[in-house]
Amino acid sequence: MSYRGLSLWHETTPTDWTPRPALAGDTEADVAIVGAGYTGLWTAYYLARAEPSLRIVMVESEVAGFGASGRNGGWCSALFPTSLGETQDAAMRASVDEVLAVAAAEGIDCHAAKGGTIVLARTPAQLARARAEYGDRVLSPADAGEHLRASGTLGATYTPDCAAIHPGRLVRGLADVVTRRGVRLYERTPATSIEPGLVRTPGGTVRARYVVRATEGFTPRLPGLARAVVPVYSLIIASEPLPPSVWDEIGLARRETFSDHRHLIIYGQRTADDRLVLGGRGAPYHLGSRIRPEFDRDHRVFAGLHATLLELFPVLAGARFTHAWGGPLGIPRDWCASVGLDRTTGLAWAGGYVGDGVSTTNLAGRTLCDLVLERDSELTDLPWVGHHSPRWEPEPLRWLGINAGLRAMTLADAEERVTGRPSLIGRVMAPLVGGHSA
Repeated sequence: MSYRGLSLWHETTPTDWTPRPALAGDTEADVAIVGAGYTGLWTAYYLARAEPSLRIVMVESEVAGFGASGRNGGWCSALFPTSLGETQDAAMRASVDEVLAVAAAEGIDCHAAKGGTIVLARTPAQLARARAEYGDRVLSPADAGEHLRASGTLGATYTPDCAAIHPGRLVRGLADVVTRRGVRLYERTPATSIEPGLVRTPGGTVRARYVVRATEGFTPRLPGLARAVVPVYSLIIASEPLPPSVWDEIGLARRETFSDHRHLIIYGQRTADDRLVLGGRGAPYHLGSRIRPEFDRDHRVFAGLHATLLELFPVLAGARFTHAWGGPLGIPRDWCASVGLDRTTGLAWAGGYVGDGVSTTNLAGRTLCDLVLERDSELTDLPWVGHHSPRWEPEPLRWLGINAGLRAMTLADAEERVTGRPSLIGRVMAPLVGGHSA
């Protein structure tokens, strides 16, 4: 496999994607971590920093950053998929700054720019939703234009709590940092099962007091976890580097991330090399939670994203779009991300980020560190700690429900463009396709 071909981020990460050696034989550790995405790497980082003598072993089925951690839209935001109150919100805001602080301290150049997020309202129905949630904090079209100049803007909301990043640079930088700190990372080493005190792989077993599951959208591949989360695909396109004259018309001078208040989520950013990146939902959920390389690309969805960008920014009519990619993200049944540790079994987990994982994984890693080291802290008291989501319905019910929800949200946006009124379909179906995906 050519890992550089997975996404724009993989191609433009100045690092060697050659896999580290696989596990060959049985080994022992204090902590075993399954999955070398952001969750696993942040957990390893904070544990190794807090207790350098800990024996930490990570196993990864492909290479660090293969999954959502290397393919996302590059939003390091304070978004959390479910409202759990101010303490959770405050922890998320702090996590954005923590990611940036660690990257700076460890010399990881992840092209970070904390420009915040501008979310446009471009129909009367979108404007009504924005006003219902934000009240008099909704920006006028002129004030919105100070951040982003898109066609048909009626208003917008803004938060400073988001940074645009290069996801590949961050995840590969973290992998290098943890291995320098003594963490043993075995790539091309898929876990075939996770059990109390034991991780089984084709090349050998890892015995450890604590086993951390950090597998996000790939979790259904593990025995007994087929209905824990569903892998839903989010797809992304990226333009060629655009000239200053185009950016003068679009805006995003501080590299703000952007979206709008439609039902079917879109998310975008301006990269450090002046590309425009846009991602969104619309790809189908595949029966039986299947994950296959061919699902990473859906030309119908890519065409829809391209049409959306041309509608938002007509100045892009002559621009080339050079990259298109996608991948699965993990969605729990109640849309609530969680982190926890069962002290009886030593099994720990974190995930279900619904696409809001870039900073949430950092919060998870710090929380898992405290849980493993038996530290009572503000983090271990957060409301998402120890939460257990219900299982998804068996097939074909979840296939029917999820795909009906995705189709309904597309229809809801079309309805609102025609009528100018909030869609009843959108309100009813929102719980099936909620969350962000950046």
